[in-house]
Amino acid sequence: MTISQLYQTAYQAVLQNAQEPGSCAFDLSCLLEQVFGFDRFHLPSYGGQEASPAQEEQFQTLCARYLSGEPLQYLLGEWEFFGLPFAVGEGVLIPRPDTETLVETGLSLLHGIPGPTVADLCAGSGCVGIALASQRPDAAVYALERSEQAFSYLQTNIEKNHAQGVQALLCDVLSPPALPPLDLVVSNPPYIPRCEMETLQPQVRHEPWMALFGGEDGYDFYRLLPALYLPRLKPGGAIAFEVGYNQAEQVSGLLTAAEYTGVGTGHDLAGIARVVYGRKPLDSPTSARTKSHA
Repeated sequence: MTISQLYQTAYQAVLQNAQEPGSCAFDLSCLLEQVFGFDRFHLPSYGGQEASPAQEEQFQTLCARYLSGEPLQYLLGEWEFFGLPFAVGEGVLIPRPDTETLVETGLSLLHGIPGPTVADLCAGSGCVGIALASQRPDAAVYALERSEQAFSYLQTNIEKNHAQGVQALLCDVLSPPALPPLDLVVSNPPYIPRCEMETLQPQVRHEPWMALFGGEDGYDFYRLLPALYLPRLKPGGAIAFEVGYNQAEQVSGLLTAAEYTGVGTGHDLAGIARVVYGRKPLDSPTSARTKSHA
């Protein structure tokens, strides 16, 4: 079969399985790139070439996995985030454009702070902490992740992106090791409530449950992390969370209740309040205890 025939056959098979036409055209072109090595925009130029038996088998295998609901990003083994390449696969959350809002907010909160110390909680692939470090090479970033599967990707991505300022820590963010006083805590924690877990798209259900499920109402981590990390922040230090599309108001209230000030939100490209942040007061009673965590 020619490359074009392979693509057209796969496209028709995907359409018959009720996949979104616009999405599947892009996804299949990415799989073509993976197998044949040419830019997908050059398909018209290369489409008449015969595929070798090995290439045909590889492409059809990838398409079968795609039809079964496996995420495109896992099939490719790598995905871009904040202009950087990240290894992804079974057992780690896929970096998403919405999360770039968390990075942008974090950079804004660090403005004017020389040599900042940052903790990235529930780090997963490391996309947030590594992206921050790419823009702030003077920062010391501690990336905390509990899952051993995800931790392997975290280590790989630190090396892949030459992020010497990022240190991976295999630990539970709810029982963290001793950390130096922090200028910033960032986190994209699990925040999907149980009622929505059952309605996730097949591709999302391939991602790790522990990276998605945020408790019965989705707020488990938002209730615990602000108070737990307040003593670990320097006076005036900040915390910033990614939140679900309808969670900003509730999380803002939780930060206020935990004695953070200047609580605000950051919006993604769709205009959705995607990040909630706040600062530790300069005169917080927990300030004196911060040194004990150094």
